[in-house]
Amino acid sequence: MKTIQLLFLFLILSSINVKASEDWGKTGHRATGEIAEKHLTKKAKKEIDKLLNGYSLAFVSTYADDIKSDDKYKKYYTWHYVNFPIGSNYESHPKSETGDLIEGINTCIKFLKDESCSKEDKVFHLKMLVHFIGDLHQPLHIGRAEDRGGNDIKLQWFYKDTNLHAVWDSKMIDGYGMSYTELANSTQKLSSQQLESIQNGSPVDWMNDSRKLCEEVYTSAESGENLRYRYSYDYMDTVRLQLQKGGIRLASLLNDIFS
Repeated sequence: MKTIQLLFLFLILSSINVKASEDWGKTGHRATGEIAEKHLTKKAKKEIDKLLNGYSLAFVSTYADDIKSDDKYKKYYTWHYVNFPIGSNYESHPKSETGDLIEGINTCIKFLKDESCSKEDKVFHLKMLVHFIGDLHQPLHIGRAEDRGGNDIKLQWFYKDTNLHAVWDSKMIDGYGMSYTELANSTQKLSSQQLESIQNGSPVDWMNDSRKLCEEVYTSAESGENLRYRYSYDYMDTVRLQLQKGGIRLASLLNDIFS
């Protein structure tokens, strides 16, 4: 009986580890949503409050991950990422038949701008959009298919087995020890020119921005390497900036949708 209980516990923990390695962890997504709230126009905030019944963007930011265990949402799984080879680009590389992150974002925008859509559809696609913009700024979500965005690059984080994707998802953020509200309240001070520069462009432009970082991330560690304090020292500020960019751009997109 004890053996069965231990096996059951192992399976639960294993499933949690797999899920946690898929994109920004909950803290990262919530920080992005919280940052976005600070950049919403009054009109956008009012319309969003109506749809979400007062729930915050931080609260709904993990929804797209939460529904992954429900088979009826299986078709959205590939909308969390986009893969293409190093040296290639999104525009020229063949697209996924089941959709990708850019298609997911554009579909959400289309539903939210369609005045004929039901409130239920708008709420669903708003929640998904909040999450997808977060995913767009996790650099390994714009990675290579052959290593599943770094998931197959096995290494260690403070002597514990993990992978490169998970380090960027949550290991650095968790090790930093801040809550999502602390991260959101500790962002870089930006000039109006810097803010405008981040806001400019389309989701494809923002994806290309993340892709440049992704290529650097692939060279930042070797398979089997034990990453520790130095790696976090080198890259945690980059993680924080990606969360900030995600929040600013999410707000810019929502301000446009609900203008």
